[in-house]
Amino acid sequence: MNAPKQILVPVDFSPYSEHALDYALTLARQLEATVHLVNVVGIPMTGAPEIGMAFTATLLDQMTVDNQGALDKLAASRRSVAKLGKAIVRLGDPRDAILQTAEELGADLIVMGTHGRRGISRALLGSVAEMVVRTSPVPVLTVRGKK
Repeated sequence: MNAPKQILVPVDFSPYSEHALDYALTLARQLEATVHLVNVVGIPMTGAPEIGMAFTATLLDQMTVDNQGALDKLAASRRSVAKLGKAIVRLGDPRDAILQTAEELGADLIVMGTHGRRGISRALLGSVAEMVVRTSPVPVLTVRGKK
């Protein structure tokens, strides 16, 4: 097995994902790998059409622009640590968008932050990290947030 050369880090701008990014950058520096960032603007999929209508194209476009700016700023603040590749903002379901981006970039490792929720809070909120771990064709390293 070869060391990873293309690492994808999903970023939701939480302290957990930033901690995972820092971990991935440290790893990438040691492995001479490139780190790519992806942020996903989630579109709620509900049975209530009025909720979906609230997410107009204009609102989604603005969220995408805002998140791209924040992602670019985050990347710029860490460029001196390791080689950074693309910073991509996607629309859709985070689980699907992360896996699709990993495939498109040829990522051979995904590094994700996890909240470490258990019990009912995890059941209610779901776990993007868990679903990515279960379905990813490439290794996924989960980094638990600092307490």
